[in-house]
Amino acid sequence: MFLYAVAIFLSAFLLFQVQPIIARIILSWFGGTAAVWTTCMLFFQIGLLAGYFYSHSLIKRLSPRAQSLLHIGLLVLSLAALPILPGEGWKPEGTENPTVRILVLLAATVGLPYLLLSTTSPLLQAWYARSEKGAMPYRLFALSNLGSMLALLTYPPLIEPNMPTRLQAYAWSGGYVLFAALTCYLAYKGRGAESLAPVEAVVTEGEAGGEEAPPTLGRKVLWVALAACPSMLMLAVTNHMSQDVAAIPFLWVLPLSLYLLSFILTFDARGWYQRNIFLVLLAPGLGGMAYLQWSNASELKMQWTIAALAAGFFICCMVCHGELAARKPAPRYLTSFYLALSVGGAIGGLFVGVVAPYLFQNYFELPIALGFCGLLAYIVAIEEPGYTWRQAAATMPAFSLLAGMVGLWIFLGRSVHDSLEGYKVVTRNFYGTLRVRQTGNGSNWEDYKTLLHGSINHGEQWMHPARRRELLTYYCADTGIGRAMRVRTEGAPHKVGVLGLGTGTMAAFGRKGDDYTFYEINPVVPKLAHEEFTFYPDCPATKRIIMGDGRLSLERQPPQNFDVLMMDAFSGDSIPVHLVTKEAFQLYFRHLKPTGYLVMHISNKYLDLEPVLARIAGELNKSSMLVETNEDESGDCFGTTFIVMAHTPEAFQTQPFANAGTQPKLKTGVGMWTDDYSNLFRILK
Repeated sequence: MFLYAVAIFLSAFLLFQVQPIIARIILSWFGGTAAVWTTCMLFFQIGLLAGYFYSHSLIKRLSPRAQSLLHIGLLVLSLAALPILPGEGWKPEGTENPTVRILVLLAATVGLPYLLLSTTSPLLQAWYARSEKGAMPYRLFALSNLGSMLALLTYPPLIEPNMPTRLQAYAWSGGYVLFAALTCYLAYKGRGAESLAPVEAVVTEGEAGGEEAPPTLGRKVLWVALAACPSMLMLAVTNHMSQDVAAIPFLWVLPLSLYLLSFILTFDARGWYQRNIFLVLLAPGLGGMAYLQWSNASELKMQWTIAALAAGFFICCMVCHGELAARKPAPRYLTSFYLALSVGGAIGGLFVGVVAPYLFQNYFELPIALGFCGLLAYIVAIEEPGYTWRQAAATMPAFSLLAGMVGLWIFLGRSVHDSLEGYKVVTRNFYGTLRVRQTGNGSNWEDYKTLLHGSINHGEQWMHPARRRELLTYYCADTGIGRAMRVRTEGAPHKVGVLGLGTGTMAAFGRKGDDYTFYEINPVVPKLAHEEFTFYPDCPATKRIIMGDGRLSLERQPPQNFDVLMMDAFSGDSIPVHLVTKEAFQLYFRHLKPTGYLVMHISNKYLDLEPVLARIAGELNKSSMLVETNEDESGDCFGTTFIVMAHTPEAFQTQPFANAGTQPKLKTGVGMWTDDYSNLFRILK
C-alpha cells in the first residue's frame, strides 16, 4: 500500500506541477494572454483523457504481465523527452494559429511524460484493487488529488519566486526520473499477477451481499455531465479573472486548486458534502457569479471580485463533484468511471478553449456554464430513488431550484444581450474580445467611436472630418506620451516605435517624413484600425505594422534607433509580465537613440507598476520620470499614469518635461522583475 501511495502522490504532484511550469515558459512567446493558460489546460485535459483511456484499455485487454512490460517500455522511452524545455525553434513567427501552435508544442515537449503520469492514478489503483482483496482504492484517488493540489499551491509562493524557470524544468525532470523508477518497480513486481483475481472479479466490502449492476448509459452520461460542468466553469472563471488583471500562475492556480479541493473533500469523506446545505448555497453562489459577469464588477476591489468568484465556483464544484462521489460505482467499474470523468473534463476544456472563441463574439461561456450548473442541480435533486419525476418536481427544494434556474437563465440571457447591444462591431479571438461602439453617424460635432478590449477603453476618435486627428483619452498633450512626442528637432524626421496598435491614435502624431513602426500581436486590431478608425490611414508618415509579440519582434530586429519607443500593449487591465522585466527593458534601450525616450503607459485600476519600473530604471542606470494627469473637465482627456525613461537625466531638464513629473518611487518588498521572477501580490493596489 505504501509504495502505491507514494507513486500515486508523486505522479499527481508532477502532473500538476508541470502545468504552470511549462505555461510560464511559453507565456511570453504568445503575448502573455490568458488564453495561453486556457489552451494549456485544454491540452492537459485531453492528455488526462488519453491517459485514462490507455489505463482502461490496458486493464480490460491485456494480461497483468503484458500490462507491466508495455508500461515499463513506455516509461523508459519517455525519459528521452527530458528535460522539458521547449527549444527556441518553437517560438511563433506571428502568423500561425496560436492554439494549434501551443498544442503541438506541448505534445512534442511534455506529451509522453504527461500521458504516462496521467495513467498512474487509475492504473495503480486498479493494480492495487487486483492484488489486495477487499481493498478500497478510492482513498488513493483522494491522495492523488491532494498531491495535485499541493503541486499547484506550492508553485506561486515557493517555486516561481525562488527558482528560475530553467531550474524548475530540470528539477521537475529529476522528479520524473524518480517516479519512472518507482512505477517500473511496481509494474515489475506485479508482472506475475495472473494467479490473482482480475479487477472485474474483485468483490469489496461495499459489494458484499450482492452483485452491483453495470452502470447504465444514462448514469454514464450523468457522470460525464457532472464532470464537464466544473471543468467549463474552471476555465471560464479563469478567463474572467485573467483577462482584465494579469495572465499569471496565481490566477490560473486558484480555480484549479479549488476544483481539486472539492474532489478531495467529496471523494475522501462523504460527510464533507451535505446536499441540503450545498444546494441551498448554490443559489447565491450562481447568482453572485452571474452578477459579477453582468456588471464587470468595476465597483469592487480586485481582491473582493476574486474572492466572490472563487466562493461561487467552489460551491458549484462541491455540488457537481459531491454528486459524482455519491454515484461512484464499485471498484470493478473503476476505470470506466475515471474514463467518464476525463471525457467530461475534456469536453469542458474543448468547449471553452476551442469552441467558444470561434463560436461566440464575447465571453459567453461563463453564463452558459452557470446555467448548466443550475440545470444539473435540478436534475440531481429530482433523481432521488423511489421518486417519480412528477413527485420529485412537486417537492419544495426541487421547485425552488427550478424557479431559481429559470430566473438565472433569464438574467444570463439579458446580460448576454446587453453585452452585444449598441456596438457596431463585436469580435473575439485567441487574444480576447474587441468591441467598437459608435455614437451618431459622424455628421455631428460630438459623434465619436470607442474601441474596448473587454471592459477597458482602448481609445476613441471623433468622427467629424474636421476633428478626426484630435488627440483624446490617454494621448493628450500633457500626458507622458504627449510630452515625449513634442521633443523633436525641428525639420528632422521622427522615428517612432509603438508596442500595441489599438485605434492607431499614435499615428496622429505623425508628420510627413516621419517613420512609424507598430508592433501588434492581435490580427483583428489592424483590420479595425483601418476600417473603423482613421488615425492610421490618415497618417502622412511612412508607417508599417509588424505582426507578432512586440518583444519577440524587437528581438529579431537590429537596433532601430527610435526617437520614441512607446509601450501600450496591455489588454484591458491585464499585464503581459514579460514586457516589464529587466531583460525586456535592456532590449528596449538597445533600440533607442541616445537622446530617445522610452514611454510606458501604466494606468491600471488593480496593479501599481511604478515601483517595478523604478527598480528596473535604477538597475539599468537610466533616468525616469512619473507623469500623471487628471481627467479634464470635458472628459475627452482621461486621467493617466505614464513612466518615461531616458539614457541620461538631461532628457528631463528642458521643456516639455521640466517640472512635469516626479521621480518614480521604490516600494519595500517589490523586487527586481526578471524573466524568471515576478510577483504581482506585492503591487496590488
